[in-house]
Amino acid sequence: MAAPDHRPPTAVPWVAMYHSVGDCSEDPYRITVTPERLEKQLRWLRRRGLRGVSVGELLAARGRGEGRGLVGLTFDDGYADFLTDALPVLRRNGCTATLFVLPGRFGGDNAWDPLGPRKPLLTADGVRRAADEGVEIGSHGLTHVDLTAADDLALKTETVESRAVLAELLGAAPDGFCYPYGTIDRRAVDAVREAGYAYACAIDPGPLNGPHALPRLHVGQNDDALRLYLKYRLHRLRRRPVEGLR
Repeated sequence: MAAPDHRPPTAVPWVAMYHSVGDCSEDPYRITVTPERLEKQLRWLRRRGLRGVSVGELLAARGRGEGRGLVGLTFDDGYADFLTDALPVLRRNGCTATLFVLPGRFGGDNAWDPLGPRKPLLTADGVRRAADEGVEIGSHGLTHVDLTAADDLALKTETVESRAVLAELLGAAPDGFCYPYGTIDRRAVDAVREAGYAYACAIDPGPLNGPHALPRLHVGQNDDALRLYLKYRLHRLRRRPVEGLR
């Protein structure tokens, strides 16, 4: 039996949360940035000696003590514009990312957003193409259900079945999960861990901690250089160290 790990928790990783990349003229939920704005944000990182990577790569590097200079980039929901508008910008700036997709909605749209506008989601083939380009694919649940309000069957379906579908599609089960709407509680965290995911991203996990309750920072169209600097600095000051990450 291994001895308990009494090392102190490490500083919270900086993980940026994006959604759609494209036209943001109609954007009631503030989920869209233009390719031009994303370009400027990634260039801001690079000028400061930072590089955006997938969450899996970030956590692995931190585990080796080599995470300095890396920040996580995540894109939620699996919008079709990831391939056309986000991926080329990531490539130009030497960055990678994690794309959290919804296997139960491949080829559909963001029907869970009642105010619209409707945005197409990647097909299964599009998700494979993203993976072939070196993008880490993670699960965002099967159909974008708030796990804190799901019954036991729905909770298991959203976590276990979504992972199984992605494993069949990509040839390997994903390590990462992203909680729909960012909402979590202990029951949801336990279900995600039991489903076999190595880590999970929330937004503000509150009192919950550990690799299955990683906080993230929303980055939007209005985040220019000054706002990014403040978010980058304040994120580390506002968050408790994350237990279970080395």
